[in-house]
Amino acid sequence: QVQLVESGGGLVQAGASLRLSCAASGRTFSNYAMGWFRQAPGNEREFVAGISWSGGSTYYADSVKGRFTISRDNAKNTVYLQMNSLKPEDTAVYYCAATKTIGSRDYAVYDYWGQGTQVTVSS
Repeated sequence: QVQLVESGGGLVQAGASLRLSCAASGRTFSNYAMGWFRQAPGNEREFVAGISWSGGSTYYADSVKGRFTISRDNAKNTVYLQMNSLKPEDTAVYYCAATKTIGSRDYAVYDYWGQGTQVTVSS
């Protein structure tokens, strides 16, 4: 089992920045690729960003590419999502998730999920 706890969400104005954190415990964190997903009311959960076990490979949804950066610190068992130039359409609950499958944008292959953190961007 891997337990994931997100933090760092909040209410910000358009153009602002936020950094989300996801702290992991349980099985060896560095064995898992990590991803961030988001879900807005009435919408399906969508992929935002992912990172490989070592952090050497990252991948992003087109909607956030150039604005968001995913990173990880395996010594701290933590994955981060730096979000810059936030837009109202980024408003959603953000979830981190863990998988043994590198490069996947499919939420179905992620085995472990956090409880989510709310990000609200006002115009």
